[in-house]
This record gives sequence, C-alpha cells and structure tokens, in this order.
Amino acid sequence: MAKVTQSIVVACDGSEQSLKAAKMAASLAKATAQPLKMLAVFPASEIEKMAVTRVWSGDVEEEVNEFRRKVFSAAREAVSGTAEPTDEILLKGDPAHQIVDYLKANPGTHLVLGRRGHSALTSLTLGSVSEKVVRHATGPVTVVSD
Repeated sequence: MAKVTQSIVVACDGSEQSLKAAKMAASLAKATAQPLKMLAVFPASEIEKMAVTRVWSGDVEEEVNEFRRKVFSAAREAVSGTAEPTDEILLKGDPAHQIVDYLKANPGTHLVLGRRGHSALTSLTLGSVSEKVVRHATGPVTVVSD
C-alpha cells in the first residue's frame, strides 16, 4: 500500500476570510508538523469576462499573474512567523470544482478555507464555494468563518 503524504492546504482568494483561514492553516501545520501549501483558483468567470471584452490572451496571462502575486503575497504575509508555505498552487476554472478535483487527486490533504458570508438567499440559490467543497470533499475540510 502506497504511503499517503499528509499536508495542510489553505484555499486563498485574497479576502479577509481567506487570510483568517491561512492563519488557522499555518497553526495546524505547525502543530501537526505537516507541510503548508497554498491553493488559489483564478475564476473561470474572470476569464470569460475578459474574452467577452476581447482582451488579448497576453492580457489574460498578465491578469492571472497579477492575481497569483496578490493572493499568494497576502497569504504569505498572514502566515509569516508561524509556518513557511512549501508550495503555491494556482488553478483556473470554477473554484469549487477545481478545489474538489485537487482534493481527489491529492489524498491526505486537509483543506482549510474561509467562508465569505454571502447572504442566506445567495447561499440557498447559488450555494457557496465552501458549501460545495464540504459537500463533495474526499478528505477533511475546516471552514473558518467570522
């Protein structure tokens, strides 16, 4: 039987909630001596908006790289002094779908993510990323909320 590598992965999007989640993930990583990884998903909706407004593909990559820099920089600052991230993973597409697929492909992952606190109506009609991930996750998930 193959050994499953354990890791703590924090989903980052630059929001206050994701920075709180990063701090909790860093504490978990430190307490359990597991590596801390940061995961962000550049939303498909942003790529679609850029395509509709006829932004050239070079501009899309610039936007993706700016998103990567901003999100991971904020998360690194949030975990500074607690745990050093070992990896930064950037995916593109629907955030909930991409995170669930990542969990399926990486058994032994404990995901930590923030809940953005959408209104009850929005959560009921559209669902939130955190709710979709919890519903379909293949491993442990910790949701950090206010």
